[in-house]
Amino acid sequence: MEPTKRPRVKICCISSVEEANLAIRYGASALGLVSEMPSGPGILAEGMIAQVAAIVPPAVSSFLLTSKVDTLGIIAQQRRLGVNTVQICDRLLSGTCDDLRQALPGIAIVQVIHINDKESIEEAVAVAPHVHGLLLDSGNPSQDIKKQGRTGRNHSWEISRQIRELVDVPVFLAGGLTADNVADAIQQVQPFGVDVCSGVRTDGKLDEMKLAKFFSQVEASFLS
Repeated sequence: MEPTKRPRVKICCISSVEEANLAIRYGASALGLVSEMPSGPGILAEGMIAQVAAIVPPAVSSFLLTSKVDTLGIIAQQRRLGVNTVQICDRLLSGTCDDLRQALPGIAIVQVIHINDKESIEEAVAVAPHVHGLLLDSGNPSQDIKKQGRTGRNHSWEISRQIRELVDVPVFLAGGLTADNVADAIQQVQPFGVDVCSGVRTDGKLDEMKLAKFFSQVEASFLS
């Protein structure tokens, strides 16, 4: 897949309609809405997820981050909340991504790949034909308390680059991105999009100055 020259920006851990509107105003093309998770920041009540999803304009993707591992549960959750994208943060144990695509026509299915070692490449290549996109993050779902992303940590951009070159679906790069490193990350990986949570927040709240700086650095990577 030829990467897009101007990466899209997904602002994750959106906590309110106000944060959603702020992110969109700065140019976010996707918002991350975190449902119940075993760990990590930004978890949002389903009522608020539905409220935010309802105000998102058609050109912006509303990503539901779900820790559910059964397709029936994910299908029911999407239908309750009205998001247009489902981000699967764990490995499915019941049903398949193809089942989700069949049950949810018009809804994008994005699988998170937690980058830990070379096995992540095999996992990404195997699942890519069955989803609309991949999101490469720094979690570890194998731990006793699963870390399903939103860790604020970098991972191997070299592995991410290899995955991006091997798959034919859009790839979002996440994991510890900030205004200080996002341009380098884009140059190295050339992802379809970048995903940021803690890197644009202060004390857990979306920080307008950090947001502006992050978008300017994304723009700089495109122009360089």
